[in-house]
Amino acid sequence: MVLFSFFGSLMIAGVVAVVFEKWGWSHNGILPSVLITFGAVLVLFFIRSLFGLSFGSPGIDAIIGSAAALILIPTEYAYQRRQKNRRR
Repeated sequence: MVLFSFFGSLMIAGVVAVVFEKWGWSHNGILPSVLITFGAVLVLFFIRSLFGLSFGSPGIDAIIGSAAALILIPTEYAYQRRQKNRRR
């Protein structure tokens, strides 16, 4: 059962990343956003497994962790790309 909640959390993270990119809330690109959200979900899943700390169900953890990661971790690549586009 743990395996299903882990992969389900990763699927939710991918959906959150794509939604954030499509709505224009993050400007990292889809692949970097997906990787950022996967990392956040992985960390939250391990914290939940090891220490029992969570915000609720694994799905809620995935949504909160993914959104927080995309808001808190702007990538340097996105910043450089925006600066390069402004120069043109």
